Amino acid sequence: MDRGIAKAGSLIVIFSVLLFAICMLIPFDFGSYFVCMLLAIGYVMMAAGLSCEGDAEHQVAAKAGMAFAVIYAVLVLLVYFAQTTAVRFDTMTEQAVRMLDYSRGGLMFSYDLLGYGMMALSTFFLGLTIRGQNRVDQWLKRLMIIHGIFFFGCFIMPMTGVFSSMADGGTSVGGVIVLECWCAYFLPVGILAFSHFCSGR
Repeated sequence: MDRGIAKAGSLIVIFSVLLFAICMLIPFDFGSYFVCMLLAIGYVMMAAGLSCEGDAEHQVAAKAGMAFAVIYAVLVLLVYFAQTTAVRFDTMTEQAVRMLDYSRGGLMFSYDLLGYGMMALSTFFLGLTIRGQNRVDQWLKRLMIIHGIFFFGCFIMPMTGVFSSMADGGTSVGGVIVLECWCAYFLPVGILAFSHFCSGR
């Protein structure tokens, strides 16, 4: 297996999560959107490495994890490419802005959450494929499987209308705190995955 690509993907995940956390604190919306696109690319590379390691018993989980990783990447790239291009430069009607501007909590925001729900499913299934032969792999396995819990919130919450208060734009302090907590959780996943690939297991 070409571990170089998987290691590079893990590094992209590490630095993307760090930069995203910084951009959220500054705040720097364009930077946040841009690094989320890099994160999607890095995660697919990392996920591909993990899926290739799956033994015969875990091939279904490996393929499911990889499929959900690709769905996540497609959704997130579409959302954030729209934010850094059309939403940033075009003059749109108010209705179009409400739908396409991520900060308004509309359609694109819902697609973004759906994308991260797919990422959670991906980590869950890929976590099942990790054999956990040492402490690094055991922690990576646990963190990835537990991360799967995020699927339920990401999938269901947009259907409840809880984000309708975002219609006037802007990110709430609570939203920033939630995202910073997610960064604190997912950063070790990237670090452990990099260590896993470097060890040659």
